[in-house]
Amino acid sequence: MSELIDVPRGLTGVVAAETSISEVDGDAGVYHYRGHAAVELARTRSFEDAWHLLVVGELPDPGARAQFAARIAAARADARLPGLVAAVAARTDQPLAVLRAVWTLAASARRSPALYDLDDRARLEEAVAFAAIAPLALAPAGAGHPAGELSSGGLVADYLHRVTGPAPAAAHVRALSAYLVAAMDHGFNASTFTARVIASTGADMASCLSGALGALSGPLHGGAPARALDSLDRAGDDPESWIAAELAAGRRLMGFGHAVYRTADPRSELLREVARGLGGPRVAQALAFQQTAERLLAVHRPARPLHANVEFFAAVVMEQCGIPRAMFTPTFALARTIGWTAHVLEQARDAKIIRPSARYVGPALRG
Repeated sequence: MSELIDVPRGLTGVVAAETSISEVDGDAGVYHYRGHAAVELARTRSFEDAWHLLVVGELPDPGARAQFAARIAAARADARLPGLVAAVAARTDQPLAVLRAVWTLAASARRSPALYDLDDRARLEEAVAFAAIAPLALAPAGAGHPAGELSSGGLVADYLHRVTGPAPAAAHVRALSAYLVAAMDHGFNASTFTARVIASTGADMASCLSGALGALSGPLHGGAPARALDSLDRAGDDPESWIAAELAAGRRLMGFGHAVYRTADPRSELLREVARGLGGPRVAQALAFQQTAERLLAVHRPARPLHANVEFFAAVVMEQCGIPRAMFTPTFALARTIGWTAHVLEQARDAKIIRPSARYVGPALRG
């Protein structure tokens, strides 16, 4: 029997593959997409520009931007989509379940082949098509315009319109765009790694994305934003007492701490800035809660500084934009779908299947 190598629980710190998509430096508190600071992209570039950067490999010039927009529009205009979305949405009100089912049905309708059998160009077409489906499946009934029609203002404005009903304010579109761009990719997180494992088998795009979506649905991954907002509700006007009681009971403070960052989460700092720009009593409450939580956490766990992570202020920003709590994780999924497709494309170029080993710790073979 070949000798196994001991690895830390959760594969923390283990390099599982090489990537040119994004890099996260948890010690320095920075991350970037293909050499472009992700936070700066979130401040200055559109969702579509960042999407192009991740899946194509570079920021678009005006000509490439127009071509990419046409590609997205064509995917959304697929005449089969409205029927697929309506049929699934009539049977469940769970947005992630709708998206998972629509991806599967769309793959069948498109006769999507295994990525193993496609060249790079065809794989990119699949990647854009399935990512373009996501906002339509996640918010099928909002705003009342046809499923494939893109309202003026781009994909973020269209999505916000569908989710909230009225035409969104420009400030809300900018705020949500900043969040979505900042959340598109973040190293080998659980859902991204799941997508790459499935892609390594040569499976079709929808299978890769559906598996990643399943991983994202867990409360320790994509379910945290709504739970962070629950903490604000429970703390009310006395965060000091509530947080102290939670820590004394040994409960985790949702929205604080990160598996990678040992300093402030740059995404949280960006979204705190965005939230301040939106203003209002909820934002003031969140800022006070953050200050109190980080002070008490420093006393409670002095060996490991714990700061507000992206979920905390993401929840505040989404709420201020009018997005209901039940749509927080689906909105995160919309952003992360772009990163998943980029990683699937990258993994599909490697013919080696991901196949780790496990150390058996059960009873010995019985004689």
